[in-house]
Amino acid sequence: TMGNCNVKETDGTSGSGNDDSDLDAKKFVDYSRPGINDRFPNIAGTTQDSDDFDLYDYVGDSWCLLFMHPGDFTPVCTTELGAIAMRESEFSERGVKLVGFSCNDAESHRHWIKDIKAATRATVSFPLFCDPDRSNATWLGIIDKKNRNDEGLPLTVRSVYFIDPSKTIRFVIAYPASTGRNITEIIRAIDSVQIGEKHSIATPVDWEKGDKVMVNANMTDLEAEEKFGKKKIEVIKVPSERNEDGLQKHYMRYVNDPSMN
Repeated sequence: TMGNCNVKETDGTSGSGNDDSDLDAKKFVDYSRPGINDRFPNIAGTTQDSDDFDLYDYVGDSWCLLFMHPGDFTPVCTTELGAIAMRESEFSERGVKLVGFSCNDAESHRHWIKDIKAATRATVSFPLFCDPDRSNATWLGIIDKKNRNDEGLPLTVRSVYFIDPSKTIRFVIAYPASTGRNITEIIRAIDSVQIGEKHSIATPVDWEKGDKVMVNANMTDLEAEEKFGKKKIEVIKVPSERNEDGLQKHYMRYVNDPSMN
């Protein structure tokens, strides 16, 4: 299934006569990239270790971090996969399964994994999905139409999808091919989503686990007091609320990180 991805293929008759015309005939042009709160569509195919990989079966009832790479044997991707592999236990502690995605075949992936180990001293043991013809990348809408590889094929955007056990996308991060991802920030965002869902809180700017969090904006003061305890809520006084008699909900409310209890 393709979820919310609307797939439409061109017939190649609208080419402009430049070098892109042959490629245009093969591209999907109606990109409906899955976003936050969309169900991530299942992908099935090959990895470095399996010919019948199924994303939904692999993830099961776990959370999933799916991260796309422009291609094998690329320097930035090599550092990223090494860093993720070295921190795999941190994802496991959070109930998160890892899946990589790169536009090459299984044999290429296996050789690349050896390079990753040599360059970063990390062993990639999680699945690395194969998409050599870019068919999955295209209907997922993660093709960078301007950046090409040596064969002239478009690179994929450096996208990250964090998917919950119901296969709903909880956050999306996209980087250009030239910019490596910040794994610490990805883990921070995972913590925010998981703690927020469990405890009905939000996390402020630059929050890190253990810092104070914010009461959800849709929760009244009475509801917040019942959940967290009146004495444990810090209300920040702001001018817009100064003369509001009978206000049922202040919007700047902090509590201690409930996940640390």
